[in-house]
Amino acid sequence: MQQYRAFYPERIIGFNWLPNTTDYVYLSNDRTTLFKSSVSSKKDEVLFSIDDLEEILDTEIYRFYPMQFKSKDLFFMNDGTSFYKVNIKDRKAEILHHLEENANAPLFEPSSGSIAYLINNNVMVRYEDSKKVISVTQNKDENIVSGQAIARSEFGITEGLFWSLQGKYLAFYEKDESKVHNYPLLDINQTPGALNSIKYPMAGQKTEKARVGIFNTESQKTVFIETLKDPEGYLTNISFTPDEKYLFVAEVNRGQNHMWLNVYDALNGAFVKTILEETNDKWVEPEHPAYFPCDKKNNFIWMSEKDGFMNLYYYDFEGKLIDQITDHKFVVKNIVGLSNDEKHLYYEATGPNPMNTMVYDYNIKKKTSTLLTKVEGTHSVKVCDNNSYYYDTYSNSSTARKSLIYTSNGKMSKLLLNAKDKLDAYQIAQTEIGSIDASDGTKLYYRLIKPSNFDASKKYPVLNYVYGGPHAQLVTNSWLNGASLWMHWMAEQGYIIFTLDNRGSGNRGFAFESQIHRQLGTVEIEDQMAGVNFLNSLPFIDNKRMSVHGWSFGGFMTTSLMLRKPGVYTTGVAGGPVTDWKYYEIMYGERYMDQPDENEKGYSEASLLNKTENLEGKLLLIHGSSDDVVVMQHNLKLVQRFIESEKQIDFFPYPMHKHNVYGKDRVHLMTKVLNYILENNK
Repeated sequence: MQQYRAFYPERIIGFNWLPNTTDYVYLSNDRTTLFKSSVSSKKDEVLFSIDDLEEILDTEIYRFYPMQFKSKDLFFMNDGTSFYKVNIKDRKAEILHHLEENANAPLFEPSSGSIAYLINNNVMVRYEDSKKVISVTQNKDENIVSGQAIARSEFGITEGLFWSLQGKYLAFYEKDESKVHNYPLLDINQTPGALNSIKYPMAGQKTEKARVGIFNTESQKTVFIETLKDPEGYLTNISFTPDEKYLFVAEVNRGQNHMWLNVYDALNGAFVKTILEETNDKWVEPEHPAYFPCDKKNNFIWMSEKDGFMNLYYYDFEGKLIDQITDHKFVVKNIVGLSNDEKHLYYEATGPNPMNTMVYDYNIKKKTSTLLTKVEGTHSVKVCDNNSYYYDTYSNSSTARKSLIYTSNGKMSKLLLNAKDKLDAYQIAQTEIGSIDASDGTKLYYRLIKPSNFDASKKYPVLNYVYGGPHAQLVTNSWLNGASLWMHWMAEQGYIIFTLDNRGSGNRGFAFESQIHRQLGTVEIEDQMAGVNFLNSLPFIDNKRMSVHGWSFGGFMTTSLMLRKPGVYTTGVAGGPVTDWKYYEIMYGERYMDQPDENEKGYSEASLLNKTENLEGKLLLIHGSSDDVVVMQHNLKLVQRFIESEKQIDFFPYPMHKHNVYGKDRVHLMTKVLNYILENNK
């Protein structure tokens, strides 16, 4: 219990540059004290304590929450229910909003002081000046859901509410789920048990119908945007132009191979034009909204992997390409931001080593990119407003965590933290990072963890921990190289722990990632078998004692490896596995597999329900009984087929848990997983 809290490297909490200064603030480890310092200062000062704030507000707050600084003397803070405005200089504070108990997903807009939030399936807006509350939507039909993330959070969708720059408009998602099947989940905590019905659109079936609402805070009127090209399509990547006149929305057809970036009039919702269009014979997956580098023009940066790797493209409002900002043969991950003088654009990318997350500085005038973070690893950077300094916190395979301040030309100005690796005091396993070649010649990176008392003359059993699915990367240049602490414990029991990022996994470019199209589990298994062949070439591996474990897509991979490559592994533990992609949700499943009637062969080959007679060895299937991501039907159908095939397997449910098992039950889960392997892989 609490292993990550005990061993996780120390970090600086709440670092923020104060606007238009080279001063910065951070919080004490218990989040009860706000400190201020500067690049040149050798001593930090206390700006505010939580006791001070509680006394001013005459209420209990307990700790500081994430802050938004409007100026060097003014910040906003919220605990999800109460929203505070704090003036540091005047030592004043006030509660701007206190939301209803059943309010959720609040989104504060600092320019206007308004706040948008949800009550059940409806969007509410509360104004700062009048404290007036507007019910933007008034849905009484439970099938109509407003203000929540749609498309089951695919396409980078994580939120359902979006403010314009000055708070004049609020955009929000709305979905009509009336044609989506109700899926039953059992609630055993009631007597008698009760039905918890969720909307779950399975591949090939009816899907939700999406639209986007735009609420005008001045007129208090709402207009709606519908899909233009495909009534079953997706609306993604919402962003307002800096002048608040237009809304950008990316529309993707249901087949997910055609994208239109559309512009709408924010005032009346009228379609203005399609500014960009993109197609691909496999899939098009916009994940980042248009980024507007300044508030004077509606020119924008669009992230696209149309040339094979995610890169940055700069367009004017007519859709004309002004500049291809990056032309990397590696993946750009994210835009960090623009300097106040609009001369530098900062972005995250892997760099040549895909296990890294590095930060680059693009000089807009010179049109050149420079690597800002010189030390390889996993970096996160914040640049001060005048662009003279940047804060960099990172870890890598030999650094638990380091936080520093650099000048803009890369000279180290101040070391803030050099965290000790708390595992140094313990007997810890050895980690090796390397690569093997896939059949197409691309590098596949692996992580191999050996016991601390490793003896090359001995033979060791193996646990292959696998995920292998899209957007995931398990082997990284970070603390523990991305491994979990339980893997190091297992290594100390005399195991080799092996993980390989196969083709189809993330941060390697479209050609690498798209080879799984219409054949999930095929290329991935080929690569995992290449990993097995590599292990078998090592003199210290006992190839008669190989086991495999994974969760979700990793559960699919675990079960696939046991059934499609029988005899390779003696033991498998599959958590929350997809067992047939026709039972999985539309948005993810159809991107990679198309619809079942469009790809019967691919669905059949990927299905595990027709391969149960192949099982050799021991297999434990685990599932949360309330899983709303990979519904329990996957595992129950597989168990049914094992029974029909007269194959003995083990099955363990975690009642009322969703797609993963958290809290104290997580200890029970990992104990069960590891004991099962230790007992059966003998």
